This record gives sequence, structure tokens and C-alpha cells, in this order.
Amino acid sequence: MSDIIEQAWHLHRRRVLDVSYRMLGTLVDAEDAVQETFARLTRHGCEGIDDVEGWLVTVAGRVCLDRLRADRTRARYVGPWLPEPLVELAGTDLDPADQVTLDDSVRLALLAALHALSPAERVAFVLHDVFGVSFEEIAGVVGRSPAAARKLASRARAALRDNPEPRFEVSPAQARAVAERFAHACTTGDLAALMEVLAHDVVGEFDSGGRVAGAPLGPLVGAELVGVTLARTLFGAGADFRVVSVNGEPGVVVSLVGQVMVVIALESHDNHVVAIRAIGNPDKLARLNARWNET
Repeated sequence: MSDIIEQAWHLHRRRVLDVSYRMLGTLVDAEDAVQETFARLTRHGCEGIDDVEGWLVTVAGRVCLDRLRADRTRARYVGPWLPEPLVELAGTDLDPADQVTLDDSVRLALLAALHALSPAERVAFVLHDVFGVSFEEIAGVVGRSPAAARKLASRARAALRDNPEPRFEVSPAQARAVAERFAHACTTGDLAALMEVLAHDVVGEFDSGGRVAGAPLGPLVGAELVGVTLARTLFGAGADFRVVSVNGEPGVVVSLVGQVMVVIALESHDNHVVAIRAIGNPDKLARLNARWNET
């Protein structure tokens, strides 16, 4: 790797990873896209590129678009799809440049909603609305005119408005307290305490990818249904429930005999959990499991 390419790698790799994760939803796929993006830079060279970071972002968009269009597994995915969770673990010695930037655009709910868009709509929305890429540049990525690229982003916004997610202003301390109550109720197997922390209209989704027997294949609505389902699957197994940050939001990691079984992201309001998004697909927990016993 030349000195110029190596410098670009150190300066801009995280930005390219940020773009790729928001497009593809898993770190494995995102890192593959990062490698391909920099391979193209190596072949092209930096000569004649005025804005290396901008060039890498648009190329990453093109790489991700190709991967999204070629991905046939998502159309056959069993049950709800959620992204690979980004779990912050205290005590791990990881290079910050290897991490995805945690901000409002990596919330599980938003990434799941983006997954429902067409590949071109998703790319146009992420590049423009999240990373500020111009529609002239996006046009080259999606192979359409700037006006058509603008329409793609507009359709994406409309689709997101048609399926709005509840957002509530909750202080980090309040959100953490709700997560602690949730984890304690699960740890002690106290169904009454669990029901108390759930909002009456709580919504629960579980991404198992068809890999977990008996996992619900659609959203669960209502405290009674969600609470009983959680109790049936989590109570009494001797599991450990640790409160962590999941994609920048409060959540809980459920582990059993040192193995992560489920990652749960929680959204709260008025001291109650209003949304639960749980990832139990082993493929999406493999990277976390490799780090888990380091903490």
C-alpha cells in the first residue's frame, strides 16, 4: 500500500465504514465494502482526486448499491430483519477507528425502516440526508439523472413518514433507569415487575433469521403478549442480563454460560418501555461473542 493510500486509509476508513454500515446493516458486509472501496482507490490512484474523502464516500455508495441489488437472501429472510447490533462494552481495548460512529442515524428502528426501501432509495437517502452528498454525485452512483436521484430520496422520506416510529425525549439517566428495571425483572423472573415496566401498547420485534426455534415471526403488540413471551423465553434459564448501550440507545445483553444469546434494544417513555427490538440471529451476534468474554 502506497504512503498516500495508507494515509487515506487512516484518515477516511471510519467515514467509509459509517456509510457502509448504514447501507448494509452488518459489520461483516460493511467491512467487505470498505475493503472493496479502498481497493478501487488503489487501482485508480489519488492523482486528480481533489476530495479523497468525498470520492471514497460516493464509491462506497456504489459498492453498497451493487451488494444490495445482488443480495437475494434479504427477500427470503425469515421474520423481522434488524441490523447487527453495535454494543459498547466497557473494558475492551479496541481501536476507535474500527468503530462505527454512533449517532441518530444508527438507531435500530431507522435502519430497519431503511431496509424496507429499494436499494436505490436507500442509497440516495443515506448519502444525501445522512452524509450530505449532492444529488449530482448521487446521480453517478445510482446511474440516473440528478432529478431522478432527488426523487429517490424524496420517496424514501415519504416511506419513512408513512411508517413513523415513536420518538420520545428521554434523558440518558431515565432511559438507563428503565433498562435497569427491565433487566432486574428478567434476572429475578418477576413477571409482575416486568409488566409494570412495559407500556400497555409496547411493541416487540425479534430477529432470529429463522435460526431460533419458536421465535415470533412478526411484531408482538401489547404488554401482556410481550411480557408473557419474554417470560417464556428468558425466565428461569439462569441467564445473565447486562445493561449496555446498543446502537447508542439503552439495551440489555442476555448471555448464558458466557455466550451471548440475545441483544435487546429498548426505547422508553414516561418510565416505561415502549419498544423492544431483540436480535438473536447467531450470525449477527458472532462478532460480539468473540469480544464478550474479554469484559
